[in-house]
Amino acid sequence: MATLIYSGITSLDGYVADKDGSFDWSVPDEEVHRFVNDLERQVGTYLYGRRMYEVMAAWETIYARTDQSPFVRDFAEIWQAADKIVYSGTLKAASSARTRIERDFDVGAVRKMKTTAAHDMTVGGTDLAAHAIKAGLVDECRMFVTPVVVGGGKHFLPDGVHLKLELLEERRFRNGIVYLRYRIRT
Repeated sequence: MATLIYSGITSLDGYVADKDGSFDWSVPDEEVHRFVNDLERQVGTYLYGRRMYEVMAAWETIYARTDQSPFVRDFAEIWQAADKIVYSGTLKAASSARTRIERDFDVGAVRKMKTTAAHDMTVGGTDLAAHAIKAGLVDECRMFVTPVVVGGGKHFLPDGVHLKLELLEERRFRNGIVYLRYRIRT
């Protein structure tokens, strides 16, 4: 059975984007990026909301750019090799290979996917992750806590949810980012 992982970079005060929608403060350095690459190698399927997919779709063409660092090109290869499912009622067509669009987030279908998938899955985008968390689908939460306070914006975790967590792993990076990996206990 695959593990469904919600992973992201967050400010110390719990936001993935500030009140203006900016997340430029969250760009990982080489050490963090290489660590993320190693985590992402285990992912076979990305589940995205439309907005997160539109951000991530840039990885479809980054690999072709020769001016990119090897660790950036490595992530692009990892991302391109995985399947992507985008949940959107408005997106007309995918802009990346190995991508399909689903109009509705079907909890039963995702639960079935988890039981048959050969590799782990991730859910990306705070709104889609909130649906998955509330439905009890998310098995792990992985946070890269950045040493910045942005004072408001888009929350990493949804309001109105009570979760019991078990710390599985932690790591501190030279740039002050702290990685926390939690299992969601039922």
